[in-house]
Amino acid sequence: MYKTLLKPLLFTQSPETAHHFTFSLTKFAFNFPLIGGIIRMAFRYEDKRLEREVFGLKFKNPVGLAAGFDKDAKLIDEMAMLGFGFIEIGTLTPKPQEGNPKPRLFRLPQDEALINRMGFNNGGVLEAVERLKKRKSDVIVGGNIGKNKVTPNEKAIDDYLFCLEALHPYVDYFVVNVSSPNTPNLRDLQEKEPLKALLTAVKAANDAKQNPKPILLKIAPDLTDGQLDDIVEIVQETGIAGVIATNTTIDRSQLQTNKNKVEAIGAGGVSGKVLKSRSTDVIRYLHQKSQGSFPIIGVGGIFSPEDAIEKLEAGASLIQVYSGMIYEGPSLIKRIKKGLVTYFSS
Repeated sequence: MYKTLLKPLLFTQSPETAHHFTFSLTKFAFNFPLIGGIIRMAFRYEDKRLEREVFGLKFKNPVGLAAGFDKDAKLIDEMAMLGFGFIEIGTLTPKPQEGNPKPRLFRLPQDEALINRMGFNNGGVLEAVERLKKRKSDVIVGGNIGKNKVTPNEKAIDDYLFCLEALHPYVDYFVVNVSSPNTPNLRDLQEKEPLKALLTAVKAANDAKQNPKPILLKIAPDLTDGQLDDIVEIVQETGIAGVIATNTTIDRSQLQTNKNKVEAIGAGGVSGKVLKSRSTDVIRYLHQKSQGSFPIIGVGGIFSPEDAIEKLEAGASLIQVYSGMIYEGPSLIKRIKKGLVTYFSS
């Protein structure tokens, strides 16, 4: 139904307009008792073999919704109905910000990819907290946190600590995002010394809490092997819980879409099928280099159960989807879970 009816309709609209339309439709339809019940029945698929315990949390299944889809925690209960094992909100910043000028989200149907330069558009962490207080589902929620565009890198730690403090009672784990290509100079924080200082500060603030939460680091797919070696060292030295691999890429060499069209779009990070191989390579490298000493959440180019299995075999403990759901529809989650049950049983 999604591919034959809804997707063609959505793809006649601009990507960001379609995104907001989908949000409104989901919020409206899923909260009618009859429709909500039908959706739960249609997408429900749980199995004991899917359950996972990772960084001290018990997941009903290993399939999560990646950050960026529900930035402001507006659809947690509705997304939980689709069968996700966990949902990551954000990236959230201390102050609300509009993000980059529109248009800033683009489809590349030939590549089944997206280009975005959203720029951490969100209503601010305090607004998200008010929504989190009202959520009803028990799905695991991660809080992806970043810095405001106007905050200089030398004061970035303050922004991350502000978000940690605000969100701490309401999320199950945290993700430190220093890997978006759409906030000026943000990726400079991935360099060894700034990153170590940031993670040390965030972990210390978290450890001082009565109920510390797992702290993860989200990294870019564009890091060199030497930089990935530094990531392994920093994760082990700081004692954070794990890594999310990977964010969007600035590499466009694998795209089949007309080069002039891609150049006309301008700056932005690429997600979708073209990211699959590189994200898997990064997962495998980190897993082997660290000798499996920390969990990895694999994200990037997951469009099928086979793609998910590939990530797990490379060393991921959990996986996340986003672009795959845009192109394949929400039934992808159930298909992946069914495929994983068969895989785990073999």
